[in-house]
Amino acid sequence: MSLRRISLLTMSMCGALLFFACVASAAEEGNAAAATTELFKWINFAIVAGVLIWVFAKKLPSVFRANAETISFAITKATAVKAEADKQLADAEARLARLEQEVVALRAVAEKEAVADAERIREMAKSDAEKISQAAKAEIDAAERAARMELKALAAKLAVDGAESLLTKQLTPEAQESLVKGFVASLEGRPN
Repeated sequence: MSLRRISLLTMSMCGALLFFACVASAAEEGNAAAATTELFKWINFAIVAGVLIWVFAKKLPSVFRANAETISFAITKATAVKAEADKQLADAEARLARLEQEVVALRAVAEKEAVADAERIREMAKSDAEKISQAAKAEIDAAERAARMELKALAAKLAVDGAESLLTKQLTPEAQESLVKGFVASLEGRPN
């Protein structure tokens, strides 16, 4: 049964019940003229109500249909939006689940890089220590050479001073005169 027939049947039943209630009320009062007037009022009411029901039955189904289509479209759109939101939520949850794995992977990479950096720093420290050791050896060698030269110069000076003091003691004025004469004599024998 259609909505129109149900509405029409219901309205007819209500009208008939009202009609019989008014007739019974007028009959109890005993006034036949009042009952006739009351009867015409109800007939007029039934005609007006029938016209209104017919107009509403003619116009309201299209309005209800349009409203139903609008609601259906809104439900369809909301379902699509909800599906998209559910998809985004699932994607976000998947990324969040992968985030822990990515953090673990990043930590592992950072630890490897830290170990590599520590090894590189150790190698650089060894290299720097070796360079410092070589520089220190070179400086020690240079200091040793300078000390030897200074020692040789000191030894030479001491030897010269010792020889001078020895000569001073051994060289008397007569020995000096004899040396000078021997030198002059050696010069005379030479050709110029």
